[in-house]
Amino acid sequence: MTALEVDKDLMTKLLEKMILIRRFEERTKKAFADGEMPGFVHLYAGEEAVAVGCCSALETRDYITSTHRGHGHLIAKGGDIKLMMAELFGKKTGYCKGKGGSMHIADINIGILGANGIVGAGIPIAVGAALSAKLRKTDQVAISFFGDGASNSSRFHGSINLAAIWELPAVFIIENNQYAEKTNIKLTAKVKNLSERAKAYGIPGVTVNGNDVLEVYTEACNAVERAREGKGPTLLECKTYRTYGHDEGDMQTYKPKQEVEYWKGMDPIIILKNKMINSEVIDEERYLEIDRAIINRIEEAVKFAKDSPFPLPEEALEDVYA
Repeated sequence: MTALEVDKDLMTKLLEKMILIRRFEERTKKAFADGEMPGFVHLYAGEEAVAVGCCSALETRDYITSTHRGHGHLIAKGGDIKLMMAELFGKKTGYCKGKGGSMHIADINIGILGANGIVGAGIPIAVGAALSAKLRKTDQVAISFFGDGASNSSRFHGSINLAAIWELPAVFIIENNQYAEKTNIKLTAKVKNLSERAKAYGIPGVTVNGNDVLEVYTEACNAVERAREGKGPTLLECKTYRTYGHDEGDMQTYKPKQEVEYWKGMDPIIILKNKMINSEVIDEERYLEIDRAIINRIEEAVKFAKDSPFPLPEEALEDVYA
């Protein structure tokens, strides 16, 4: 499959999903700054093409595991933004009844096996899901999202080795946003492309422009198809950049100004928007119409969250499994 084979309707859906993630994160940033949200948030703005491109290659019954920066993955896989926003506000109507917060949202019904506050901890969970699918003889696929920092962890190396040996239906997605918290990847990895590490495990490794959703989608489809056919895992590195800091409050003083300006010009939403306008798929007026409708949806989600009750103190020990 090539990017040229992506039809106009799909391109529109990809654009809408990316805008939905961007607006959700912008509104979350404001609510957190206003002191309306408890806990902590790590925002996904700037990396939308990775989540949307990869999850659009999946079916509802397929699995994903996420990270501490997981809002984009959850939305891209079909998560309900009202339930997500309620969870961020700590409300009883949230995905985890207001007890999990930003880093623990899950929805098993649509294959979201959970965001995770531990770096790289979603990788072995995805391998377990892929092993389950193989043993049950389904053709389900498990995708694991993780960052460049997690690719230096033992969880990454042990998990990907096991998946390769057993030829599991898994796809490993490195969201290389250049920084593990505040440390540039150039200081922690010798290889130019992290996908080169796939060679050590005898599986395909591919590096793509993680801000071009059509390129991401094309390679994700190839990797998912390979996994579904029983040919084993793929390591897909998506080079991207986070717009905001590691977490809210991070002033990003460690980022060179020239670098920041370069990546501003690589905005994944603008890249796809310009391609669609040049191809006469949409025009500026239609783009603004889509954007306004999404902003209204986000505000409805915020209202739902604000109007929802907090969990009761006596419910603190409910739903505790370990």
